[in-house]
Amino acid sequence: MGEPQVEADGRQVPWRDLVGLRPVEVVRELLLPLPWLAGSLLLADQGLYLPALALSFVFFLTGLRIVHGGFHGALGLPRRTTEIVLVGFSQLMLGSMHAVRWNHLRHHRHCLADEDIEAMGARRSAWGAIRLGPVFPWRLHRAALAGAPPQERWWITTELAGNAAILALVATVLPHPVLAYHLLAMAAGQCLTAFFAVWTVHHDCTGADLPARTIRKRLRAMLTFNMLFHLEHHLYPQVPTPHLPLLARRIDDHWPQVRWLLVW
Repeated sequence: MGEPQVEADGRQVPWRDLVGLRPVEVVRELLLPLPWLAGSLLLADQGLYLPALALSFVFFLTGLRIVHGGFHGALGLPRRTTEIVLVGFSQLMLGSMHAVRWNHLRHHRHCLADEDIEAMGARRSAWGAIRLGPVFPWRLHRAALAGAPPQERWWITTELAGNAAILALVATVLPHPVLAYHLLAMAAGQCLTAFFAVWTVHHDCTGADLPARTIRKRLRAMLTFNMLFHLEHHLYPQVPTPHLPLLARRIDDHWPQVRWLLVW
């Protein structure tokens, strides 16, 4: 499939009406990961670890959807509330979401360039991105702690301190196997983000006019919770995830002759 050749002024596509979220959409967005988390913990409590792992994967994916919206102020929430949401998901998913945010916003400014630390997985093969494992989150956190402004570093250290406290509690005071399972599942999710969150949407895009991939089949988009409309996201990062399918249709109407690079 050829690379998309699109003029840079994608602003011609109407998008500003897609930025806002209705209150019911805000609530639905924030609640989206919780059934998957509850289901995974219930299955793990019954010793059904393989199906629990499948639900943990979906929880991690939908958690990424929430925090990603928070990175761009696209959750329909006040700024301070968004910060608290990021702190909460930092504890549920392990790691500092403020550190990930700092790197992700740099990714938008320097997409696939040398300064783009987040894109390290996209520069490798699929197996190479998987093999990054814990190196990927380690590099993100190290870069954010070194380069983020003081206020952002405060959030990062607070979240990492919370992670350390949770790990210590589960290892000593609350050594419950379900809690240990959840922490291990989230650690695995963090180690696979270079592949699932970066490689899938940016591989083989270096040098393209719009260095991101997208998705078009409705069922596939639903199965991945609209997280793979990444071309649309890079064009209009203010548009919240629930509205990306409509944005994709508008873009297709505006450039009907273009064949986009697809994730799947």
